[in-house]
Parts: sequence; C-alpha cells; structure tokens
Amino acid sequence: MWPVVINALMSVAAYFATLKTIPRLKDMFIRANLCGIDMSKTKKERIPEAQGVVTGCIFLITLFLFIPVPFNQHITEKNYVNLTDNEFVEMLAALLSICCMLLLGFVDDVLDLRWRHKLLVATIASLPLLMVYYVNFNSTSVVVPKPFRQWCGLTVDLGWLFYVYMGMLAVFCTNAINILAGVNGLEVGQSVVIACSVAAFNLVELFGGLWRTHQFSLFFMLPYLATSVALLRFNWYPSQVFVGDTFCYFSGMTFAVVGILGHFSKMLLLFFIPQVANFLYSVPQLFHFIPCPRHRLPRYNASTDRLEVSTTRFRLSQQGVLGRASVGLLRALRLAHVEEGAGEDGDQVECSNLTLLNLVLLWRGPMHEESLVRHLLALQVVCSLVAFVIRYPIAFLFYDI
Repeated sequence: MWPVVINALMSVAAYFATLKTIPRLKDMFIRANLCGIDMSKTKKERIPEAQGVVTGCIFLITLFLFIPVPFNQHITEKNYVNLTDNEFVEMLAALLSICCMLLLGFVDDVLDLRWRHKLLVATIASLPLLMVYYVNFNSTSVVVPKPFRQWCGLTVDLGWLFYVYMGMLAVFCTNAINILAGVNGLEVGQSVVIACSVAAFNLVELFGGLWRTHQFSLFFMLPYLATSVALLRFNWYPSQVFVGDTFCYFSGMTFAVVGILGHFSKMLLLFFIPQVANFLYSVPQLFHFIPCPRHRLPRYNASTDRLEVSTTRFRLSQQGVLGRASVGLLRALRLAHVEEGAGEDGDQVECSNLTLLNLVLLWRGPMHEESLVRHLLALQVVCSLVAFVIRYPIAFLFYDI
C-alpha cells in the first residue's frame, strides 16, 4: 500500500496545482483564439476551450515524478530483472499512448480533424499497449461461462481476434465520451464517475491474487481523478471553461490503458454502459443511415431557459433500406420523435437527433441544463452499481470466482 499512499498524496498536490493553473491560463487560450461560445446561454461570451490539455499535462507530470516510487524497492533489493523491467515498460507504454491521445485531442481542437483521421490516430496510439501486452503476456484465451463449457470447453483461444478486440476497445473508449457530450459538466462528470468506479474496483481487488495489476491501475486512476475533479469545478454549470476533445480522448485512453494492462477490460465495459447505449442509439446517424447534422446538441429555448429535443429533417424516400427501417423501429419503440409532413412542401420527416441527451429530454420533457446533467450523471452512477452487481453476485453463477 505504500506506493499507493504516496501516489494519493501526489494526486492531492496535482488537484491543487490544477485549481491554480486553469484560471491563470484562461486568458492565454482566449488570446490564441482557442475559445468558443456557449450555445445554451443567453449571454454570448468567449469561453476558453481545450482545457483538457492542462489537466492532461499535470496528470503526466505527476506520473513522471512518481515513476521512481514503485520501482525503488526492487532496485535496492537487486530484484528488478524479472519483475521491474516488465512493469516499467508497461508504465512507459501506457504513458506513451496517453501522450499520443492528448496530442491528438489538442490537434483536433485546433484543426478540427475528420472522423476517419481520429479513428486512424486512435488506432495507432493503441499500438504501444498492444505490443507490450504481446511481449509480456500474449494471453489470448478467455474463460467460457459455465452453461457453454460442455460444447466449448473451459477456455477458448481467440488468437489475433483478441488483439482486434483490445484495439477496438481503445478506439471506443477514446470516442465514447466525446459522443456523449455537449452540455456543461457532462464530459468531466461522467469521466469522474467512471474513474471512481474503476478505483473502487481496484481497491476491492487490491487484496486479491491479482493485486499487482490493480495497484498499477490505481497509479493512473488517482492522479487522473484528482485533476478531473479540479477541472469539473470550472466546467460545471455555468461553465467557465470548455474541456474540448483533448480531455475526451485523454480520458478514454487512460481508461483503456488501465483496462487492458490491468486485465479487466470486460469490467471496464460494464462501467461504460451509458456510453455503449448512447453509441448503439446513435448508430443510424453515426453510420449515416439517416442524415447526421454536425451538431446534435439539444435546442436551447432562451424564453424558458430550458433545453429541448433537437431535430433533423430529411426526405424518407431518399434514404436507404436501413434508414427507413431505423426510422420505423425508433417510432414503434418510441425512442425518437418522428413527425411526417414537415418542411415547406410537407414531404419531409422531422426526427429527433439520436443522442442520450435528447432521449432523456424526450421522455422527461424540457429541463434546465444543470438538471439534465444531473439526470445523466445519476444514470452513470446507477449503471456503475449495476456493473458491480454483475461482477460479483451474478458472476458467481457463470464463472468459478
């Protein structure tokens, strides 16, 4: 526990460093034109963007200074050949991947990259993780649940498909938070809840047989949590700063790092239940089965100071089979507002944008921006509790734990 305690103390210092740094750099970002207008406010003032680069840099500096701590004992005991080398390489590879994603996020905030470029760079950034996993572990077998063992045996070796899965996990984590975003405090808030869930899981497992991998995860989660909580104080409604894609990509890769190298990628996905649901719900627009506007944020009604469901219009007859089927299914399940006869000629369909934010507004009605964020964060907390129920009481029914 001694390295974890030191890491926690350094994380507290990182928290106060973040609180001091962000206000001092706000004007610098505005002068560099790294700023934007909050479209959900009546007051149109410039707000600095890409503040995730500040928390990311403080996070990295904290871990750079922390590196000697977990390896000092092994070096003094001359026991670093078999143990420390692997762990040291894992930490460096993890930091390299996080640095790559931090750079990509900042470049995206400055240059506004296209989606295909984002996916490509995210894939490349995950390569250090996959290579280290291959060299140190190369374990591609998965345990088969009890009901299927009579047909598949105890384990199944997925081979190269396992690396494809881990690469896709890294890409998903780096984009999932970015897709579920757009209102004050949501990006950082959901990340803080996920980080708390991961840290709680690590603490529970820290006294088990795989304690070392969960200790490794805590080394990253504690400073990440400290810097993110500090950022949340400035990003909560009414937001003084915007976090930008920088924070979303940096956060996603940090979670992917601990999930892959900590060997709990399935548990990590359980903590991402709202993000997975939002991605699946957004598929018709993300894959352009139906038109996808550049901004799918809820519509702000200045007269009521409430957010309402935003919509998009298109001609249903011009959509493909998958587009028409998607609209029909969403209408039947009441998962979207679908109104025919829209447009000047009355030949268009008006459909609500497919995001979890709009879905909550559709079911709960227009609400204040802060209330919407609280609803979504409450959902994130409930899903984390469900993840723990699946991991412990229910998992005993399917695995020998």
